[in-house]
Parts: sequence; C-alpha cells; structure tokens
Amino acid sequence: MYTINMLSKADMAKGHGVLSAYNEQVDLIESLLPEDFTVYTNQRKRCNINHYHTINPSFLLTLPFAKLNKTKTVVYVHFLPETLEKSIRLPKFAKLIFYQYVLFFYRSMDRLVTVNPYFIDLLVNKYKIQRHKVSYIPNVVSKKRFHNISSEEKESARQLFHIHEDRFTVLCVGQLQHRKGIFDFIEIAKSMPEIDFLWAGDFSFGKISDGYEQIRKVIKKPPKNLRFLGLVDHADMNRLYNSTHMMFLPSFEELFPMTILEAMKCGMPILVRDLPIYDNILFHYSLRGKDNGEFIQIIRQLANDIDYYNNAARQSQICSDLYSEEKVASYWKHYYLSVLKDRSWSST
Repeated sequence: MYTINMLSKADMAKGHGVLSAYNEQVDLIESLLPEDFTVYTNQRKRCNINHYHTINPSFLLTLPFAKLNKTKTVVYVHFLPETLEKSIRLPKFAKLIFYQYVLFFYRSMDRLVTVNPYFIDLLVNKYKIQRHKVSYIPNVVSKKRFHNISSEEKESARQLFHIHEDRFTVLCVGQLQHRKGIFDFIEIAKSMPEIDFLWAGDFSFGKISDGYEQIRKVIKKPPKNLRFLGLVDHADMNRLYNSTHMMFLPSFEELFPMTILEAMKCGMPILVRDLPIYDNILFHYSLRGKDNGEFIQIIRQLANDIDYYNNAARQSQICSDLYSEEKVASYWKHYYLSVLKDRSWSST
C-alpha cells in the first residue's frame, strides 16, 4: 500500500476546471484504487508521492522536504504561459515573473502530467523539460455526478433555470474570458433570435480576468435570447446540462475542458471551435466549426434535423466512454507505480 498526498489550493476560487479536476481525481483514486493507494489531501506528512494540482508558493517550499524524504513529486499541468496569456491580465513585468515561476515549478518536479498530448511537444521542445518526465493522462468525470435524468427531472430542471421547453437552447459553460470566445457567442446569439442561449460561469480571476471591463459591459445588455447565469453551483450543473439541448464551447484555447466531459456524460451534442488541440482527445466525436458562419449552420441543423441531432448525441456518448472512470483509474495506477519505480510511462 502506497500513500499519495494530493496538494491543491484550487478551492480559493470557485467555478473553474482545476477545482473540478482535483475533486474528481481524489474521488477516483479513493473509490477505485483503495487497495493500492491511501490518499491524503493537503497534509503535512511523509508520503510516497506528493501530487501537486496547483502551483502555490507554499507548495514550492515543500520540495526540499520531499527530496529529503525521498518522496516522488508529480505536478498536474493545467495551464501553460500560452493559456494564461488570454486568461489573466497582468503588467508586463509581473507577467514575466509569473511565467518564469510557473516554468520553474514544473521543472522542479520529478514528473509532469498533462491532460492533453498536444502539449507534450511544447513542454519538451519550447520549455526544455526532459521528455521522459512528461506523461499524458486525460481528465475524468464521475458518472454519479453527471448523467442523464428522467423526463420529470428535466422538466423540474427547466423550471429551476427558467428554460422554455419549446425553444431549442444552447449552453456554454466557462469562465468569462476573452479566450473562451464570449464575443463570438454573443454575436451568434444575435444572429439566431429563434434559439435561446445560456452562459454559465463568471470572472473566476476577478478584475484581472482578460477582457474584464469589456465583457462586463456587454453582459449587462445581452440580446433578449441570451442569459448569463453567473456561477452555477457544481451540485446543480447536472440538471443544467440536462435541461438544455447542446453544449457549445467557442474557446480559442483550451487543454481539456472538464465541461466537455461533463456534457458528454449527459449525452449532449458537443460543438467546439476547430482547433488542433482537440484532435487527440475529442477525435471525430465532436462537431466543429471554423467561424461564426459554420457555428450558426451547425446549431441550426441540430435544432431542425432530429437525425443529425441524435447522431451527434451518440457520438458524444461514444467519446465519453473512452474516458470511463475505470479506464482512467487504470492509467493512474500504472502511472503512479511507474513514478515510484522511476520509470517513464504514457497512456498513449
């Protein structure tokens, strides 16, 4: 029996994927691998592995003790300077220091895990991290939290969120940031008055969120068919997904959004921007558009062609099955054991 200390300060802010990923990871190991690993969270104790989910300076201070105790150190790569660039707004000098700190934290670890294989080459070639240190393991979402619900439950959910049963409803879940494609989302809603649009999420980084002032102004006067729900409690998200018809994430940059996995578990068609980062995680199972014109065409066809809609929903379910809890748990078991034996490992 080995011990793992899961270290995270993600709960300092709500409504972001790192927090969801951390909670899912802890639950996954505790529920499916209890005979192999004992999990501790944010404890000051000697463990076989320290798994860092956030890069707080207080965690950096634990590294000398980890090395002294021969504790293996693993960090989850939830972001890179490229993804931070369009997430937060900092003065140039502060940004330079912060980015250097991020990379220093990553380089200080024994091993790194990225949720998208697309970023392995970037970590190795651009940021000069040794290839054998970097592995890919996808995010995971619990089917106990996210799943289809009954027709009666869906009706109750629509009442809770004030969603009209007779209108096709498009949902986006994400932080209010420029890189999430919020301005395209608004323009598409304006172009499709016959369809309702919802955005769940807020400014997780407050005033330093990229585009904060501009976004704050436009969301005060949205088109009549678009509502910003603000931060929805995580416990209510399954009902929200089930009360709408499709998930549309027009982001320009992502790693592996938890919201996509959550929506897939609920059997929803998924529409994303056609980005290379999705090639090795969503494969051909999601719908993709290159611009607003294509997004509008796809949404309209989903709303009016039941066969097209049902096929897209089936594809989402197939993709969701690729990231079952059992399969991802097996990845983590082999990965943690390889770290303890100081061997390279990859799920690909």
